[in-house]
Amino acid sequence: MAHTIGSTGRINKTLTATARRILFERNLNEQISNDLFYICQIDLAHVLMLAERRIISEKSAKRLINTIAQLIEHEFSELRSRPSFRGLFLLYENYLIETEGPEIGGLLQMGRSRNDLNATLIKLRLRQPYSLLIKALLRLQAMLICRAKNHAAVVMPAYTHSQAAEPITYGHYLAGVAEAIRRDIDGLMSTARDLDISPLGAGAVAGTSVPIDPTRTAELLGFTSSALNSVDAVASRDWILRLLSAMAIHGATLSRIATDLLQWLTAEFQFLSLPDELVGSSSAMPQKRNPFLLEHVQGRTASALGAFVSAMSATRNVPFTNTIAVGTESVRPVWTALADLTDATILLRLVISHAQPNPERMLERAANGFTTATAIATRMALEKGIDFRSAHRAVGEAISETLSRGMTSLEELAAASPDLFEVSLSSMDPKSCVERAIYGGGPAHDNLDRTTEILYQHWRQQRQAIRAQTLRWTQAQSKLGLLMREFAAH
Repeated sequence: MAHTIGSTGRINKTLTATARRILFERNLNEQISNDLFYICQIDLAHVLMLAERRIISEKSAKRLINTIAQLIEHEFSELRSRPSFRGLFLLYENYLIETEGPEIGGLLQMGRSRNDLNATLIKLRLRQPYSLLIKALLRLQAMLICRAKNHAAVVMPAYTHSQAAEPITYGHYLAGVAEAIRRDIDGLMSTARDLDISPLGAGAVAGTSVPIDPTRTAELLGFTSSALNSVDAVASRDWILRLLSAMAIHGATLSRIATDLLQWLTAEFQFLSLPDELVGSSSAMPQKRNPFLLEHVQGRTASALGAFVSAMSATRNVPFTNTIAVGTESVRPVWTALADLTDATILLRLVISHAQPNPERMLERAANGFTTATAIATRMALEKGIDFRSAHRAVGEAISETLSRGMTSLEELAAASPDLFEVSLSSMDPKSCVERAIYGGGPAHDNLDRTTEILYQHWRQQRQAIRAQTLRWTQAQSKLGLLMREFAAH
């Protein structure tokens, strides 16, 4: 026991019980379930590399590999009831030393440190929740493209400042949302380059004189390269900040869409309706049909923003080297934020995919909201040669006159007082105006077809990229397991 990690030679007493409970013993089983499998993957790759480089003997490597493999097979049951004096990793390494003796268990840190191990562990653990979020986004995007095409003819008003503005289509709105989601996916996937750089081999901060092969461990763990600089490898979690920043932006996109849909689902708007499976009732008010899933979207998307602020706050004003504030504390919120954002993405997809538009109500509001006013002013400017500002004022005065007479449309006013208009209002209904909005990415049908085709091409490229990345990760894990079995049996 004198050689176990409870005594380092420099520090001969365990951490005080109160600090130990806060830092190491709280949720220990959860830490074992979340982290230890990935630590073992890193150790297996490291041990194999050490044996291949003849830094440790083949016999020693086999003993370590077999003991680690047994721990994985037993789901770490041997560690779950043991006290954790200095954290999960040292609890685990102490077990290896006790089981195999210091001459074997003590070899594991040859050419390595907890610092580069921890940086590598975070990247391995991020792979699954990151890929789940991207896949949820791709499913949302595919659904948006499909619904945009399906609802290309459903005319509705676009809104600015919460007021009816100009006529578009529901399909055009969904295509606009899909374009924003495309950028969100691009932003999230841009962090993939950082996820694929292995920090393993950087040691505590200054690399090592042990003739290790970091490119080999990177390959065994499914990374595409190893870190160039040891200080950067253990100091930097800026890729976590970029990931959280992209997540926060995506959360903002989702929450804005949810806000629109919540308004359009009200009885006052009646633009959309949801089936019973996607609404809730009230414990007191039997008439209620609450689209509460969208409120969960609004709430859960705040998690990513909070995580970004927390991580950024923990990172700033900290020395550029390995620190607990950056390496541990800044990372803590990312797991909950990833789960919450993935859930919010799925919930929004469920709502949009099952929401049924009310074309009659949407068209009625587009007509009664004077949404063709800009198109009328534009026709006056083009056909009569007057400046647009004067035409703008004339149409505004006509709308005021219409409302003062208790009428609901400019067509009614034109029929009652044709002298007020200098141009014909024929083909100035919302549907006709939509089809003439060809330029500037307007809602005309041909534009929507072109937009959805481009969006679909981007979607295929994004899906192919995440599939290739996740396939590399899973193949590396499978190959590492095969190499371990072959090595142990050799």
